[in-house]
Amino acid sequence: MELRRNPRVSPVAAASVVLLVALCSVLEIRASDPVFYDSFDEPFQGRWVVSEKEDYKAGRGILGSREMSNPQKKRNFQIEAFKHKVVVDPKYADKTWKILEHAIHEIYNHNASGLSFEELYRNAYNMVLHKFGEKLYSGLVSTMTAHLKEISKSIEDSQGGLFLEELNRKWNDHNKALQMIRDILKYMDRTFIPSTCKTPVHELGLILWRDNVIYSPKIRSRLLDTLLELVLQERTGDVINRGLMRNIIKMLMDLGSSVYQEEFEQPFLDVSAEFYKGESQKFIESCDSGEYLKKAEKRLYEEIDRVTHYLDAKSEVKITNVVEKEMIANHMLALVHMENSGLVNMLLDDKYEDLGRMYSLFRRVPNGLSTVRDVMTSHIRDIGKQLVSDPEKLKDPVEFVQRLLDEKDKYDGIIGSAFGNDKTFQNALNSSFEYFINLNPRSPEFISLFVDDKLRKGLKGVSEEDVEVILDKVMMLFRYLQEKDVFEKCYKQHLAKRFLSGKTVSDDAERSLIVKLKTECGSQFTSKLEGMLTDRKTSQDTMQGFYSSHPELSEGPTLTVQVLTTGSWPTQSAVTCNLPAEMFSLCEKFRSYYLGTQRSEAVMANQYGDG
Repeated sequence: MELRRNPRVSPVAAASVVLLVALCSVLEIRASDPVFYDSFDEPFQGRWVVSEKEDYKAGRGILGSREMSNPQKKRNFQIEAFKHKVVVDPKYADKTWKILEHAIHEIYNHNASGLSFEELYRNAYNMVLHKFGEKLYSGLVSTMTAHLKEISKSIEDSQGGLFLEELNRKWNDHNKALQMIRDILKYMDRTFIPSTCKTPVHELGLILWRDNVIYSPKIRSRLLDTLLELVLQERTGDVINRGLMRNIIKMLMDLGSSVYQEEFEQPFLDVSAEFYKGESQKFIESCDSGEYLKKAEKRLYEEIDRVTHYLDAKSEVKITNVVEKEMIANHMLALVHMENSGLVNMLLDDKYEDLGRMYSLFRRVPNGLSTVRDVMTSHIRDIGKQLVSDPEKLKDPVEFVQRLLDEKDKYDGIIGSAFGNDKTFQNALNSSFEYFINLNPRSPEFISLFVDDKLRKGLKGVSEEDVEVILDKVMMLFRYLQEKDVFEKCYKQHLAKRFLSGKTVSDDAERSLIVKLKTECGSQFTSKLEGMLTDRKTSQDTMQGFYSSHPELSEGPTLTVQVLTTGSWPTQSAVTCNLPAEMFSLCEKFRSYYLGTQRSEAVMANQYGDG
């Protein structure tokens, strides 16, 4: 048979027809397979354009004869996307879910090693993509719920101390399974769940665990009772598994702060309050104040340590408040006023450790420090009143002031060592001393006499540092005086006697105290005292100059003259003195020397000594 070519059909047109037929056949074959394609997000219309190359111009006659009839008009041909309905296997969703459900079972049964993550992820992805997200989510909920009910039953059946261990083991298994399931369903977590406002997979797993395990009637109360019993055992000296406790408490915290608070924290605080209420009552009846404070401090630190090891950090404030209220605040007055061991006895016996412990514990409770401070203030004032009202102790002014300084040193030491240099306690101490020192009207005179004693003889051989310490203590007492002008009057009298008698131990010490007084009260207060110091220096220089100008007098009687400025020194009545002829001649020589070197008149006080 001879094949003849139809002259009216071109070879290019024939090839195009064959290509279209082949393409249609392929599409028909592919449509019968249960394969799913992603839908296009945008249409292809207007995006793909037939090429303008000469090789493809023949195709224009087949695809559009109208363009061939009008060769002058050119336009681009467009290929539209194939429009065909995707054929979905009606049983596809059920079949795919069965695969995923089986995988979840295997994960919970610890058989996940044989699963293909990639395949499972693709199946979950396709279910969401083809609008079966609701089926996937609800199936997940029901499958996980069923497994958790079995887990709950296993935990309920555990006996004795194995209860918490089984709970902890199952919780760890659940978390591992939840992580695998979350990875498989990550696409659903990212797309379907936010769009439908459902609970994310991980959070869903926690909620289901809470509702089916923790809230199980046979587990809920048993769990609380077990945890509280372990805490009680630890408080009574037993050793418990803190690691297991920490894991269980963390589980409750992971389930949400409300779960932790309702299922453990609040009952724990209530039971703790009852425990410490009973224990504190027992201690207050059998212990002295110092011993009770040691036990209270120990309990407080134990609770802080307990929080550190296995409780939520936010529970520390709550449980310490319970201990503070039951063991300190409720027995505060009894501890302070306890007979033979209360605060006053601690102060009298210098029990620094007990005082420091009382301060650190009482500062934790409302009005705690004010209570300690008030009792201390009252005690110091009582001691001070006894001191200033005892006639025997007032007989010796120097001893009286020394007792004041000793008491001040003692309570300064207590406040510094036991009370942390608390300014409110220091202010209370200062107020107390000011109160009872001024009860004695002779206190300004006594303090001046104390200074006179120290600067006459009491500071011999004492280092400059120690001298400054003593002078600072004197200034501290001086600040308490309300009649400072009385002190100034007495001090000027005593200073004049020291200078005129030449019995002062140190001019530097005298000058240092006057500088301190000037700093405290101003220059007007010390102007006359400074004038006395100046006169003393002037007198020393004058006598040195006199003997330098009369070297022949070195072998005779010694003349000492004090040149005093009128108004600076205390006034006293003049005394007529009959001098021997030899001394009278010496005085006249000095008068001539002095009047020859000084322009102003002066009052001279003479002291004579054997040469």
